[in-house]
Amino acid sequence: MSVAVVLFTSDLRVHDQPVLRAALRGADQVVPLFVRDEGVRAAGFDAPNRLAFLADCLGSLDAGLRQRGGRLVVRTGDAVDQVCRVVRESGARRVHVAAGVSRYATAREERLRTALRGIGCALDVQDAVVTALPPGQITPAGGDAFAVFTPYFRRWSETRLREVLAAPRTVRVPDVASDPLPERADAGQISPGLPEGGETVARKRLTAWLADGIESYEDRHDDLPGDATSRLSPYLHFGCLSPVEAVHRAREKRGAGAEAFVRQLAWRDFHHQVLAARPEVSWSDYRPRGDRWRSDRQEIAAWREGRTGYPVVDAAMRQLTHEGWMHNRGRLLVASFLTKTLYVDWRVGARHFLDLLVDGDVANNQLNWQWAAGTGTDTRPGRVLNPVTQALRFDPKGDYVRRWVPELADLPGSAVHRPWLLPPPDRAQLAYPAPIVDLAEGRDRFARARG
Repeated sequence: MSVAVVLFTSDLRVHDQPVLRAALRGADQVVPLFVRDEGVRAAGFDAPNRLAFLADCLGSLDAGLRQRGGRLVVRTGDAVDQVCRVVRESGARRVHVAAGVSRYATAREERLRTALRGIGCALDVQDAVVTALPPGQITPAGGDAFAVFTPYFRRWSETRLREVLAAPRTVRVPDVASDPLPERADAGQISPGLPEGGETVARKRLTAWLADGIESYEDRHDDLPGDATSRLSPYLHFGCLSPVEAVHRAREKRGAGAEAFVRQLAWRDFHHQVLAARPEVSWSDYRPRGDRWRSDRQEIAAWREGRTGYPVVDAAMRQLTHEGWMHNRGRLLVASFLTKTLYVDWRVGARHFLDLLVDGDVANNQLNWQWAAGTGTDTRPGRVLNPVTQALRFDPKGDYVRRWVPELADLPGSAVHRPWLLPPPDRAQLAYPAPIVDLAEGRDRFARARG
């Protein structure tokens, strides 16, 4: 019987799964394989929150395969070595994998292609698995990638997506040994509010979001206390939810909310096509500004720990610590505060986010940080978000701050956003720090530094 290997990476699902379907079309049996890659660990990307979520995803994937007569094979070690070992053990003649865009993913693909060729096995790489449109499918005139989102989105919206693929009915797996599935408890110290991962949860969340949430998304996506975003980003990051299916199903709903949600999915694709064309921007400035970043350890520690003295910033940072996730508006605020008010290198913030975010994705995390720092694709690189103004606009009653900064829970209404204005006796009773920097001073310092 013919055998193929399916190497799962950031596509941990059985629904709308082009890699799995391609393998099943060309072979009688498949080996659904996931490698706990030592290279990922060596690169520092195996953060506890993502390891715990990954364990959920692998358990769900295994369950989905078993419902179809199959199972997930897990191996540990170098990804290329383990794939080649499984090929030899199973007699496979073809390996299927989803295309990636990071420098690590593309290097792994090339190593894998070379190694497989040496043992008489072919490599098939599937596009439009991790993103709705493959990077490079649409390009600007005379360029390899769009540098501005609006023209990219115009072309993206005009481009037909592939159709959604049904989950296979049957998956036949040969007799190949597997390591035990990882468990959430093995991940180490994780955020107490970390969500449950996996395809089953992802599909339920998407269905619930489309039924009750997406309609008001255009009006409420920046509502900090309302928490009216989809919270689907972790499931998209691990690929237990298909971005193609998410776009198709959202478009079926129609309306301004659906259009706004699809636009956010397009932003995800936009960042992936930038990284595919410029892999060095994961740690280098996309548009260098000649910055001479400050590095005040106490200020950086205060930012990380949510004790800057600016309540909305601290609330967002504490949400990150507790949930391994942060509201999208909060991400913008804390990133602007670190890079433009404190004038600290965006890489410091990006690293902290990758240490905690369950949806920590190189393309989206790094390029959103660069956007906030003004070194990326933002067409207004000098903009500085005022945390007080933003808080009054997006948390007008202070409920978001009171939830995450309990020291201020007794302050009424919008007064919670400016505790330094309280009478000195009242201020002294709060176990909450004074602002670590004057906003005007920080803004002026940034303006001078950027010329």
